Amino acid sequence: MSPTSFEVRVRLPLAPFVLDVDFTSGVRSLGVFGPSGSGKTSLVEVLAGWRVPAAGRVAVAGRTLFDDAARSALPIEARAIGYVPQDALLWPHWTVERNVRAGARRGIAARELEALVARTADVLEIKPLLPRPVTRLSGGERQRVALARALVSRPACLLLDEPLGALDLPLRRRILPYLIRVRDEFGLPTIFVSHDATEVQALCDEVIVLQSGRIVAQGAPAEVLRYARAGERSFDNVLTGDVVETREGVTTVVLDAGGIVHVPAVGPATSARVVFALGADDILVALDAPTRISARNVLPAAIEHIERAPNDAARVDARLADGTGARLSISLTQRSVDELGLRPGANVFLVFKTNSCRVLSASLDSSE
Repeated sequence: MSPTSFEVRVRLPLAPFVLDVDFTSGVRSLGVFGPSGSGKTSLVEVLAGWRVPAAGRVAVAGRTLFDDAARSALPIEARAIGYVPQDALLWPHWTVERNVRAGARRGIAARELEALVARTADVLEIKPLLPRPVTRLSGGERQRVALARALVSRPACLLLDEPLGALDLPLRRRILPYLIRVRDEFGLPTIFVSHDATEVQALCDEVIVLQSGRIVAQGAPAEVLRYARAGERSFDNVLTGDVVETREGVTTVVLDAGGIVHVPAVGPATSARVVFALGADDILVALDAPTRISARNVLPAAIEHIERAPNDAARVDARLADGTGARLSISLTQRSVDELGLRPGANVFLVFKTNSCRVLSASLDSSE
């Protein structure tokens, strides 16, 4: 990926505020996070070419899409952006296959199109759906078809605008692995707009946080979103690692940042990448190593930071082992923090059940 995959400098007057953003990023997958009304949609419209900013420059993977100084602006059809909205916007009177093929650019060779449709259908597991009318699809199936249509256009960049926003939470979690698979299989520069911190952490290498049209934070999702959502008990820690073994319904994972955890079984593979989420309020803190308990995960850690919030809530950040391991956020009450005498530097044990780990994606090693 280019050192500057995304270069965006935009000033656009809006009714409640001025969208005024300036950022560069060299990551493959960039998240845009923020509450409703923060400017996410307007930024998407600028990138796609539906809005012309008053000033600025937009470049993706070395291609300049807009530059007011040079008085250049690529038309929408020349931007090579694969767009997937919250509403799939499929043609209801067409089959799945015809909707997917509708994304193809003019002039593509028939053999190339056939190979692209087959590959996309295989990655997104929609091959059995191709002859089906779109009116017979579930919400999750519709989004996979919309994503396939975008990929068949051979885009230079993917723009995913709250693609899971219209789905309920369990269905969003079932579709998320397909987005991760597309990211890994196609390697396209991707901008993923979402208000779901778990999805951004799982899918994105970096995130910008918008508020009232301005960037208030930019960085690694696990760090930035930890502070953007301070005080929320529903925060998820998203972790990645490699499978060591799967036995008796439990998969043992070596985390990328160090440490070993046990998660629900992800299959018979002994060589796989795993992405999983662990709720901040699913983690217990003990001063001494507990014994004779059912929880399989008991990990030594050191307290790094404690932040007190309103309504008796506190967020505790701890790093596994000797400070070189994964960092986890834990939701506790302020009373628990005080009774345990927690402070930065204190050694503790983090305790959580195997079933508290929710596997978001598990991909087999391509050599298997």
